[in-house]
Amino acid sequence: MRRLKLMVGSLLLALMMVQTGCSQKPPDYTEVKSQIAERRVQLCAAYSNEKCDKDSVVRCAQQFLFTTMTGQVFPSWYGTKWDYNGTTEEPRKGHIACGYFVTTTLRDLGFNIPRVRWAQLPSETMIKEMTESSQIKRYRFADIKHIESEIRTWGEGLYVVGMDSHTGFIVNINGKCRFVHADYFNPSFGVISEALNTDNPLKSSKYRVIGKILTDEMVRKWLDNQRFP
Repeated sequence: MRRLKLMVGSLLLALMMVQTGCSQKPPDYTEVKSQIAERRVQLCAAYSNEKCDKDSVVRCAQQFLFTTMTGQVFPSWYGTKWDYNGTTEEPRKGHIACGYFVTTTLRDLGFNIPRVRWAQLPSETMIKEMTESSQIKRYRFADIKHIESEIRTWGEGLYVVGMDSHTGFIVNINGKCRFVHADYFNPSFGVISEALNTDNPLKSSKYRVIGKILTDEMVRKWLDNQRFP
């Protein structure tokens, strides 16, 4: 059964890359981070210009962060092996724990966050640190199909989800939701993007806390290079 799931996961990963316009060869991560840094300088300069429409810059930055995270950063990490003590900062080299996967990718996206401290916090506390309380929902013993339906209603975007003993991202693109995480169910495969309603920690967890990120406030901190708590 485990071998079958790994094979299915590999096929789904390849299909997803084709659907999103990505090649099966992962992006050069150094180049990805360089492009993020370059674009951030441009957007920060625009945001600091007194004559510019700051709200428009925030919208532009949100779209850039979302498409870059889902289209370049995540694909770079697919296949990185999971380990409870994994702290690697290089995709596909070494091992990564679920919390470190979340904080490392956010840091590499340009957010000034305490990567190590947040990775060691309870996932709900970490979510509270990065988004407003109005953007957080909690579910106890809820059916995963109900949660997925609510996320579709909540809207397209990027979410961080905390579970009984796990954390990861939920991506909603045009109503299609994916669970992106460092999978301890299949540690040899590791970071994966999969449907919410499969054999995974999100479905099996009894408690879930979900926070929508890349909000206006969060992006303004990115533009100002503000340090998160």
